[in-house]
Amino acid sequence: MIDWARQIHVKNPAEIEIMQEAGRINATVHATVRELLKPGVTTADLNAAAEEVLRKHNAVSPFKNYPGPYPYPASITVCINEELVHGIPSKKRKLKEGDIVSVDCGTVFGGFVADSAFSAGVGKLSSASQKLLDVTEGALMAGIDKMRAGNRTGDVSAAIQKYVESRGFYVTREYTGHGVGRQMHEGPQVPNYGTSGRGLVLRPGVTIALEPMVLVGTEKTKVLADQWTVISADKSLTAHFEHSIAVTEGEPLILTVL
Repeated sequence: MIDWARQIHVKNPAEIEIMQEAGRINATVHATVRELLKPGVTTADLNAAAEEVLRKHNAVSPFKNYPGPYPYPASITVCINEELVHGIPSKKRKLKEGDIVSVDCGTVFGGFVADSAFSAGVGKLSSASQKLLDVTEGALMAGIDKMRAGNRTGDVSAAIQKYVESRGFYVTREYTGHGVGRQMHEGPQVPNYGTSGRGLVLRPGVTIALEPMVLVGTEKTKVLADQWTVISADKSLTAHFEHSIAVTEGEPLILTVL
């Protein structure tokens, strides 16, 4: 079993600056992909566009060949509607009007990783779908607000859970936020549910990828036959937002923005 507490790596200011640059590249990938979310575009098209941005910035994705049931075959994950995380891009999968598309991407630059995700609609969304996106993004911001020196990881988790569940949605129990830095997955684990006042104390230099993964009908999930794609167990809609954050002496620093 992984001892997450032992795997927490506090970054110095110079290292955080490198992570910010990786984060800017990652945000550029997202901005590029977001522009392509139109009916008829394939999820493989999104992956190709992401890889082109990474090449232009002399960066690579930590997702490509990530170990699992078999090496992950793409540079981003693309999930549609009931798919929560780890969806594999495909030339056969075309976007349709009204789809919710969730894109997760990581960037390795200068020896450090930035990791972020967003969900967006293809064309016009239903009011119910838009509410799901708004709540999921709001939960991320609620968690980020608790990413302050002296707080505990449980304060962050509890804020996300309260924001989501008070609005009638569910958070997954099976997939979590995580430390990020020289590796894509470092300590600590930060679930999207928890109890305030518990967990590890946050201190300046700790960097965490917070990622609320929200479901409409259930907290339960299952994995598809491709052994990577995770969906809601009841096939209800899902959404996923993520930023990499640095704890500072003051306000939380969002690393994955332009």
